[in-house]
Amino acid sequence: MGNSLSPLTLSIIGFGAIGQGVATIVQNVPQIKVVAIADSKGVALMPDLKDVLARKRGGQPIANSNLTALDVIRTIDHDVVVEVTPTNIHGGEPGLTHVREALKNKRNVVTSNKGPLVAAFDELTQLAYTNGVALRYEATVGGAMPIVNLIRDTLAGARVLDIRGVLNGTCNYILTRMAEEALDYDQVLSEAQDMGIAEADPTYDVTGIDTACKVVILANAFFGRSATFADVDVTGIDRITQDALQLARQRGFAVKLVGDVQELTVSPKLVPIGHPLNVSGTLNAASILTDTAGEITVAGKGAGSIETASAILSDILSVMRDRS
Repeated sequence: MGNSLSPLTLSIIGFGAIGQGVATIVQNVPQIKVVAIADSKGVALMPDLKDVLARKRGGQPIANSNLTALDVIRTIDHDVVVEVTPTNIHGGEPGLTHVREALKNKRNVVTSNKGPLVAAFDELTQLAYTNGVALRYEATVGGAMPIVNLIRDTLAGARVLDIRGVLNGTCNYILTRMAEEALDYDQVLSEAQDMGIAEADPTYDVTGIDTACKVVILANAFFGRSATFADVDVTGIDRITQDALQLARQRGFAVKLVGDVQELTVSPKLVPIGHPLNVSGTLNAASILTDTAGEITVAGKGAGSIETASAILSDILSVMRDRS
């Protein structure tokens, strides 16, 4: 990494798997200095990243101050707030307040948290514009798979007509295993939970809520919508039968949970076996239809702490370049 980039100071708000992933990879970037890390129990100021990571993974408290996350955002001078608390689609809190306060205090925000963007996309983008700071959210949509920055930067000369994607790795894993191994839904879900691919409560993924949040973000970012979760017609995968999957397979199709951004829909769709959206396992894929560049399809890991952290780092470096 070149020395032309001026140093950047940041806070990490939220220290679960993704926050720990961010701390892990920024250790190797000398131009980045973490000034504070906040978890649910307190704040570590000027943390030694190796020590804080070891303490967190050992179940020990990381806090060395009496500050709260909002104290950090409002009172400690730094460049970027990395907001990686868990997504809450019902109002977006506490992430919404974190992002809102950061932008009001003229701090750039990089986030993987879908909740604030689903709840208040227009408000937050306007706040960022008014205060002359960046709001970047590549990690909210495809994990390590680039969609937002691909459209914003690389495809800047093209008009996007539609985006359709397989945007949830848990659902894709379940459907892949069901189809390829002729296994029932409950059996594969249990297996996915044992492997850590599915959450103990998988509702958010399997009912299509997670994919719908990503559809909302993309619709608002690239189609000028002011959509919320309530605007998306959502059907999940929890009622898909083995018979339906095998019938589709016999006819040359796979069943995938597809989010259509232009239509604001999420539902199981028949995808031809040879189509680029027919990705296996936990992979995500998105097809971006444009007027001048045709159809561009990308695929990659849509989840995972280090994979998601890599998208966050990409956004942080973009902020650094823009500032320089």
